[in-house]
Amino acid sequence: MTIGYRSNSQTSDNDAGIFSRKKSESSMKADLILKNAIIFTADRDNPQASALVVKDGRFVYVGDESGLSDYEGEVTDLGGAFIMPGIIDSHVHVTLSVAFEHVDMGTPVECDSKQEALYHMAKAIKNNPKPGQYRFVLARESLRGEDLTKEDLDAICPDAEILVMEEESHSIWVNSRLLARFHITDDTPDPRPGLSYYVRKDGHVTGNIYESAIMRLILDGTQDLTDEQIDRALERWIDNSVNNGVTCVFDAGIPDGNEFHERVYRRLLDMDRRGKLPVYIDGCYLIFQPEKTKEGIEEVRRFHRDFATEHLKVHTLKIFMDGTLKIKTAALVTPYENTHKTGTTYFDEEQLAEVIRELNEAGFDLHLHTVGEGASRTVLNSVETVKKELGEAYRVKVTCAHLEIQDDADLDRFAQLLVFADFTPWWHAGNEGDLPLVTYRRLLGEKRANRMYRCKTLWDSGALVTWSSDEVYYGDFMSWNPYLGMEVGMTRHITEKTKADEWARTAEAFPPDSERMTIEEMLLGYTINGARQLGIEARKGSIEVGKDADFLVFDNDLLTAAHEGLSHNRPRDVYICGKKFRSAGAKLPDIDL
Repeated sequence: MTIGYRSNSQTSDNDAGIFSRKKSESSMKADLILKNAIIFTADRDNPQASALVVKDGRFVYVGDESGLSDYEGEVTDLGGAFIMPGIIDSHVHVTLSVAFEHVDMGTPVECDSKQEALYHMAKAIKNNPKPGQYRFVLARESLRGEDLTKEDLDAICPDAEILVMEEESHSIWVNSRLLARFHITDDTPDPRPGLSYYVRKDGHVTGNIYESAIMRLILDGTQDLTDEQIDRALERWIDNSVNNGVTCVFDAGIPDGNEFHERVYRRLLDMDRRGKLPVYIDGCYLIFQPEKTKEGIEEVRRFHRDFATEHLKVHTLKIFMDGTLKIKTAALVTPYENTHKTGTTYFDEEQLAEVIRELNEAGFDLHLHTVGEGASRTVLNSVETVKKELGEAYRVKVTCAHLEIQDDADLDRFAQLLVFADFTPWWHAGNEGDLPLVTYRRLLGEKRANRMYRCKTLWDSGALVTWSSDEVYYGDFMSWNPYLGMEVGMTRHITEKTKADEWARTAEAFPPDSERMTIEEMLLGYTINGARQLGIEARKGSIEVGKDADFLVFDNDLLTAAHEGLSHNRPRDVYICGKKFRSAGAKLPDIDL
């Protein structure tokens, strides 16, 4: 087996050498000794092993079975089971999903026109009368080029608030009552014209709102959640994570929702102090306005100080650079086919370069939402500028997340500039059944639509690629499944064999076939590469002597398993710092570290 590795970071923890012994000490008393396993180590220097030994929560031996004679303890024969490091999800939304666990996401509206959408919503309101607010969800494409207005919504329900969320959660439609309660008028300024804004017609707000301007409306009600409600949601997420073998995550925050975001972190802090948080959370503070840069860095500094327990740490500023392709808020280099506009970014090159300079001085990192090629090019240009200025003094880790479309001229620059490239591989089948390719061709033209999600090209260029689930809603955790990410990353297809919702199935693989990954590349992106992005590679991400004993045991060998259907895999045993947290599919017990 040949394994390729990508690295662009220095060791961030200095304590790995404490357990640097391998076989030098005679008869060391061990806590755990495993043999007869197929071990994918994610370690470049020792890619395969068949045995491992754990003591005091760390690996003290990784190799073949001949070295086990140096250790005392009960030896467990795994009978050829597969072992891999704990999974690292490099971009999730833990805190935002807590909000959506208790705030109504809305009733789905299946329709094929604006008139049909209004009919179904009016019928639902009539059949389920209630005070307060009605919420719905629909796809913007289903309106067939038309748009909802506050007058349309007022007509079907003049006596209550209505909020209709576009299915990607990046835009909404609301009625007059909701606009009035939030004091949104014709004179309300747009947070970022052309990106985050209130749609107007003849100078009057229409009730259609885009991007960060929507957040205070959709998070309405979170201020009333109790600590117990927040804790229950977090406990569900912890249970799912551990049962799937996800041992570390990067939490990507809440746009314009830092107050609730911080409140959830305080609950996580309390859980960790009580020994109830086994999953390592690398957190952030999020901004989207350039004028908030200094405030944002000061808040990262405060979060870094206040949230610093064993399993919760913050050293990253998160920035939204653009929006999404389907609602044309993603920033492009080549214009959209149907509008001939390129969209825009929250930060221009000089503004972002200043952010990077200040982060470099403060010793923090940067993580960015970058869907369109224009957004990631702005990031790459800014990084290049600051690197030339600072030379060897440059130390900021920069991660671009999502990367749905890239310009050819930028593909080699991630490796050259040592910028991390984070993809959400379960999107790589198109994300919504067979509809998206038609939509993308209309937005981007056939050539560009057929060349999306170019993760393999970036990997082969030498860039460090990581994987993530990027969900904003817990629900049944279907799309949080890392094995779904692995499967679709390899197949770019969702079939009847895939553990996924039926609506997500595709008739054929999403192009291009050349961007399909191998299982080794998927495993590396979910382990050691993720650890490097988070700066924890000295302790996490691979099965190496001196590192935390986070590892997963499977009955099925993932290296040789069929790609289609890989999403159904689950670890038999999950170990975090040498302690077993899951065994043989049993429900996770109360956590007591």
